[in-house]
Parts: sequence; structure tokens; C-alpha cells
Amino acid sequence: MTAVLLAGGLVLTAGCGGGGGSGDSSAHRTSEGPGGGGDRGRAPAADSWGRGAQAPPEGAEGDTVRERTDGTDSTDDTPDGDDHAGKRLFPDFVSTFALDVDTASYGYARRTLEEGRKPDPADIRPEEFINSFRQDYPRPEGNGFSVTVDGARPRGAEGEIRGEAGAQEESGGDWSLVRVGLATRPTTRTGERPPAALTFVIDTSGSMAEPGRLDLVQESLGVLTEELRDDDSIALVTFSGRAQTRLPMTRLDGNRDRIRKVVEALEPADSTNVEAGVRTGYRVAEEGRRPGATNRVVLLSDALANTGETEADEILARIDDARREHGITLFGVGVGSEYGDALMERLADSGDGHTTYVSTSEEARKVFRYELPAHVELRARDAKAQVVFDRENVHQFRLVGYENREVADEDFRDDRVDGGEVGPGHTVTALYAVRLRHGASGPVATATVRWLDPATRTPRETSGSIDTRGTDGPLWGSASQRFQVTAAAAYFAEHLRDGRLPAAPGLRELAERTAELARSTEDHEVEELAESINRARKLR
Repeated sequence: MTAVLLAGGLVLTAGCGGGGGSGDSSAHRTSEGPGGGGDRGRAPAADSWGRGAQAPPEGAEGDTVRERTDGTDSTDDTPDGDDHAGKRLFPDFVSTFALDVDTASYGYARRTLEEGRKPDPADIRPEEFINSFRQDYPRPEGNGFSVTVDGARPRGAEGEIRGEAGAQEESGGDWSLVRVGLATRPTTRTGERPPAALTFVIDTSGSMAEPGRLDLVQESLGVLTEELRDDDSIALVTFSGRAQTRLPMTRLDGNRDRIRKVVEALEPADSTNVEAGVRTGYRVAEEGRRPGATNRVVLLSDALANTGETEADEILARIDDARREHGITLFGVGVGSEYGDALMERLADSGDGHTTYVSTSEEARKVFRYELPAHVELRARDAKAQVVFDRENVHQFRLVGYENREVADEDFRDDRVDGGEVGPGHTVTALYAVRLRHGASGPVATATVRWLDPATRTPRETSGSIDTRGTDGPLWGSASQRFQVTAAAAYFAEHLRDGRLPAAPGLRELAERTAELARSTEDHEVEELAESINRARKLR
């Protein structure tokens, strides 16, 4: 069973597809404004194995967690600058992170595999694989989120957990996967929304001459020009060795032909000065800012910076104050077979925005015809999630991905600390590997999402929870199909970055299970996932 809490406080209970026999606890709450409880302490790194009083798994590095005779936990001190901070162990049983709706890492990995190359493990962000697929979460009626928490046990063929080295530790039992799902209310193309003021910063450097780069950008902007409304505005800035303003902020009403001619005239030039493009783009966006509108910079580039300041922090340090003052967010669209994924990711994170990657006309149409026009409004600002695990029942846990979205536990309700911006119709999924204690019964975890209302900036919170009954059902063939797709995407990402998850199937088995999910869901995107897994298997 799946416990669902909508933003208005309505609790629904529904069976997972296939009758997985899972169930969730009745603990939940909805609240507004600061407050609430939960454990406090230092946030575990998003890729850490959180546990109480146990040694790290074989091959993991981190602090030594000791068991005291009084039953409490303690941790050896490690300097904040420790290179291995990402794999420390923390006994506070709390996981806090900013929401992220990026998908670029998965898109670029799929493109790389199609070209017969193995992706760089450093470019693999599992949360972006997971968040690339549709989910089955109910939607809230207003702004904010619904919260869904469910679980399943990824048993092997013999009912044993595979992938964890060594014998079971005395206080640790079997592993389960726990899915925390957040969803916002969708919008309609004809529904009311604020006007948009979009500044497009377009890479016209020499590297953009490759097919599938500047030509795809031009096609995409042509599509978008038709989809935006008459009261929306756009500006165009290009950059190569230097930046140029090709079109100041201009209303679309009566100007579509003018905009098309500017776009069609774009040609690749020489070097890539991303710094100049972003700096000029933000200046144009600030000059053309419309009060009451959604003001956004859209960066379209392969992000292969080779002149000017080439690091994201240095680029955005110059405009950070103005960005905060004017509330202009950044949406990054990556293109090209060689793509500066890390730079684009850091730019978007610093710009309170998100990234995607397109390599085909079909993907470009999806982003520019449907996603970008629908998402020029917001459902939530500075959204963060915090999951508190029950000390009595949970022995160990790990959040899959979100390493660069970590937030300190004590900053969860500090609304001065940046979170994620989430638009209409988005889903955000966090997947945890959770190991229960032997004989565990009762609460497992409570997940809370906190956000600021986009209009009033009033803080709001909604929570959902799960108990041990909700983690017992088998994953494959019994949990909901969308849960299985989530697990398949997470396992695949961990394979690509040479990571490890409990009960991870081999690539052959994973490809077979994903192909079956593609047939049962009739979802072309799941079919593409199965194809990518097969390509990775052949490369290995």
C-alpha cells in the first residue's frame, strides 16, 4: 500500500500495481511556516551510507562510527576539508537535500552510448536518470506538492540480498528500496499564468557548427516562437569570442517574423566565451525585466568554454547579487556529442535553475513545444526535502545521487538557504537503499518537503511516511511499474559510475527486466532505457 499526503492535508491509500502487498504507516502531517520537529544534526552527504554504530561496507571510506556502552552513537572528528567527505558516515539518521528536476546527465549518457562510447563516470548523476521518467504520483490541487512514500524489497532469485559483501551484520537485516515521490499540479496551455520574459543566450562558437548543435537550437527556437503567447517577451544574445545582443526584450505580439529572421541568420563563429554570453545575457534580462512576469535566462550551448573565465563559480560570481535581487533563474539546454556537462550543471545550480540535454529534433520539440512554455510559471520556490529515519528500526541507509544538492539538516527550515525551483507538472523522486534492523517493526521514515509559495513567499510543508509493512513487498513484478522503472534507472546509473547498490542485477538481467517494463507500460522512453542498458552491456 502507498500512503499519499496531498498539500491540502488529504490522505489517500491505494494499492500498488500488481498487488505488491506493501503498506505505509499512518504518520503524516501538513503544516505552514517554520516549526515542526525531527532530529537535528549534521546532514549526511547525499552519497553516504547513513548508519548507526556499524562499520562501513567493504571498500567505503569515512568516519569511524563507534557504539557506546550506553547505546548512543558517536563519530570520530574529521576536518570539514576532508577529501572523502562525500563518503562519511553520520549517525543522525537525517537526510536533507534541495529538490532537483535536471535530466541532462541521462540524456547525454544515452547520446554517448548511442555513439559507441562509455560515459565518463564523473558525468553520471543518478537522480537525473531517475527523474527522466514519468511517475504515478497523485497531484495536489493547489501550489506545492503531494508526497508519496513507498517501498519494496529487491530480492534475488533465491530470496537473498545480493551485492553486499560479507555476512549479515548482527544488527542489520535485509535491504529495501524506499521511494520518496513529490509532484506538483500540472498546468494547461490555455490556463492563466504570468507572462514570460525569456532571454535566450545562444552559443554560436565554432564547435556549434557540428550537426545537431546550432541547427537544432535554431529549429527549437522556431518551435518555441509559435508556442509562446502574444504577451510573452523574448530577447536574444549570442556569444562566441564575444557576446552580442541580437534582439532586445521584445513582445511576441506582431513580432514573430522579426524574431524568426534573427534566429535564421545565426551562424557559428570562433571560440567559446561562456562568461561573456552569460554576463551579457543577465544584463539584457535585467534591463528587460518585467515586474510580475517569469523572468528567466535560457542558455543553449555545448558548454565547452575555452576563453574568458571558464569555471561556473567564477562566471556567476559577477552576477550573483543581481540575480538574487531580480529573481532571474537559469535554464540550461545542452547540445552536442562533446558537451561540458559539469559546467552546465554548475551554472544551473548557481542560477537557481535546471538543465536538460537534447540531441534530436524529437527531444527538442518536447522541450520547446511542451516543457518550456508550460514551465514559465512556478509552483514552488526554494524547495527542500528532509527524510528522517527511525533509529529503532533503521540500521543503515543511502540516498542514491543528489551529491551536489546536499543541504545541512539545520538549514532545512532556514528560508535564506537556496532550494530548488519547481514548475507545474513536475515530479521529483529520491530513492533510498534502506537496511532495517533484525526484527524491525513500525515506523521507517518520514519525508517532509518545504517550499515557499511562489506568489507570497509563505513557507509551507507537507509530509508523508512509511512503516516496515511498506518495505516488504518484492520489487520485480509486484511493486508498481513506475517504481520498477525508478529502480532500473538507479541501478543503471550506478553501473555506469562503477557504484554499488544492494541486490543490483547484472546488466543483462536489468536490460531484460526493463524491456519487459517497456512492453507492459507501452512507454517509448522506458524502451529507450532498455536499449541504452543493452548498449552499455555490449561495451563492457
